[in-house]
Amino acid sequence: MKTAPPISIKGYAFVFVTLLGLTLVTTGLAFIDLGAGLNTVAAIGIAVCKALLVILYFMHVRYSDRLTWVFVAAGFFWLLILIGGTMDDVLTRQWLSPISEEKTWPSPQK
Repeated sequence: MKTAPPISIKGYAFVFVTLLGLTLVTTGLAFIDLGAGLNTVAAIGIAVCKALLVILYFMHVRYSDRLTWVFVAAGFFWLLILIGGTMDDVLTRQWLSPISEEKTWPSPQK
């Protein structure tokens, strides 16, 4: 197992300030209407950047060996499967016709 080069306090501070900046950008983005779902796409893109910073620096994956990278990739692959299954359910709900409230049998005659 190789030893990782130590990350300085200055490096951690830079990542922390970057995370704070991206959080401010996300908050500011909530007040701006980009239209056509672009707010969601931009917010998810910023969230992915923040997650990568946390994983690479605070979880020390950047300087880890290849086996760690394999498990990180497997985790992301599993996350994609879970999101794909959820979106498959959500996006195909409208394919089912709603239950009709009309009576399909005649009412009894008086």
